[in-house]
Amino acid sequence: MPAAERRAAFEAGLEAYERGDVFLAHELLEPAWMGTLDLPERELIQGLIKLAAAFVHAARRNPAGVTKNLRGARARLENAGGAGEGVGVDVPGLLAAIDGRLAAPINVADPPIPIRHTERGRSRSDGRDRARA
Repeated sequence: MPAAERRAAFEAGLEAYERGDVFLAHELLEPAWMGTLDLPERELIQGLIKLAAAFVHAARRNPAGVTKNLRGARARLENAGGAGEGVGVDVPGLLAAIDGRLAAPINVADPPIPIRHTERGRSRSDGRDRARA
């Protein structure tokens, strides 16, 4: 997949996630993930897909599914290297937020973890999980 199309799919997935449409985010991110051969970029995108999937399970009231996908997201994001920097994703912040969620019993009513995606230098995160981590 050409870089411009990957970036458009990535941005569309993040926008869906930020709107709270985690299922759509999962679906929109998949072409970006499948369309790159760059291993750190693949790990980043797959980690975000698993993060979205965790909150699909939360909507279905499945705490075991939330836990499994948060752990999977963490493992993938940990292997993303610096891939998040180029697209405005704060990977260390996400890892800390995921650790914070996993440290306590899963509450399926908790909102999705903000991705802390930045655009033109402005953060779109509300910072809720920084206090939890």
